[in-house]
Amino acid sequence: QVQLAESGGGSVQAGDSLRLACAASGRMLCMSWFRQAPGKEREFVALIAWGGTTTYYAESVKGRFTISEDNAKNTMYLQMNSLKPEDSAVYYCAGATHYSFVPREYTSWGQGTQVTVSA
Repeated sequence: QVQLAESGGGSVQAGDSLRLACAASGRMLCMSWFRQAPGKEREFVALIAWGGTTTYYAESVKGRFTISEDNAKNTMYLQMNSLKPEDSAVYYCAGATHYSFVPREYTSWGQGTQVTVSA
């Protein structure tokens, strides 16, 4: 099973930027970012097909977040710009063997990294 490890979270002010990274021990067809705020369900944020040919974004982050990958480093990134307080959550990277926006269909998960955005 592919091991995933996130890094790059932190506490910032509204309007600031952060870049999250997800280091993977191997490759999976579909890699995504999810997030979960306290008391809420885990929600899809962004997806990239390994190889970078296809990306998808949740409407709430479209135009502000960018998902990318570095094949040589087996690392996926999430560049988050114009952060808002409602972006505060634990962010998880996940891998799946097919394209999906549904958390239960992902078989590999990182431990999560906290992002806190203050107004």
